[in-house]
Amino acid sequence: AHAAAVTRLTECTTTAVEAAAERGFATLEEVRSALVPDDELAVLRSQVSDHDQQLAVAQATLAEESVVAALAADAPDLTAVTAAEAAARRLVRETQSAHTAAEARLAQLTGLRSSLTTAIAAIAAVRARADAVKDLADAVNGTGGGNELRMRLSSFVLAARLEKVVALANERLTTMDSGRYLLEHSDAKVAGGGRGGLDLRILDQWTGRTRETASLSGGESFMVSLALALGLADAVREESGGFDLGTLFVDEGFGTLDEEALEHVMGVLDGLREGGRAVGVVSHVPELRTRITHQVIVDKSTSGSTVRVQTSSVVAA
Repeated sequence: AHAAAVTRLTECTTTAVEAAAERGFATLEEVRSALVPDDELAVLRSQVSDHDQQLAVAQATLAEESVVAALAADAPDLTAVTAAEAAARRLVRETQSAHTAAEARLAQLTGLRSSLTTAIAAIAAVRARADAVKDLADAVNGTGGGNELRMRLSSFVLAARLEKVVALANERLTTMDSGRYLLEHSDAKVAGGGRGGLDLRILDQWTGRTRETASLSGGESFMVSLALALGLADAVREESGGFDLGTLFVDEGFGTLDEEALEHVMGVLDGLREGGRAVGVVSHVPELRTRITHQVIVDKSTSGSTVRVQTSSVVAA
């Protein structure tokens, strides 16, 4: 048995030495020194397994149709690709720069919009005040749409005074024309778009019709004008605490009066004189010489004109 065991050991040793030699080991001691510990062997086996798995994935990827087609295609022009990449990068930089500039412009415009909104609100407030002032100015000047008579404020104030003057003038006019005519103040809008407020009309009490003062005859116009002048003087006296316009000059116009009208007018002037007023008459009407005793006469001659004062009851024509 012992001999058989020795024989078996010798055979195994010989086989081991041969196997080691086939693998490049000179002795069994070299084989023993080359052995890997179990824990390290486990790590190596794990790494081999991982490698096998990654190899399988790579082989599967390379077997895909799109990869196979790409591998079969011609190699790309790297120079052209590189140039395209550079152009793309340059475009990206330009786009980013433009985007940055646009954001800055947007911020600026946003600020301007805020300022503009504030300015518009301020302008609206100023415009509202300006419109109110303009409406008031238009009303005062008689140009506003609400002022249908186109009457200025000054005309409105004067119209009230004119009504007073007209009332006093009618008292004088009634005496001169035997009560035929009466003056009427009219604030109606003047034809043709003219301003109203200070117009006068004549009421003919014989016909009951109202007409324009321009339709009066020369004598009638003279009486109306004289009545207005006297009415104005009376209004001044009433509104100034008794201050009287003590002197009145009447220049021409008497030649337009008929005998009856002249008599009425002179009666009014005589009444003024008797009331303490000085009445001066400038006229070439001969009939007045018999009514006016205190006269300033102008004599003409080849050497010039002379003035003399004459007081008498009657002066020859």
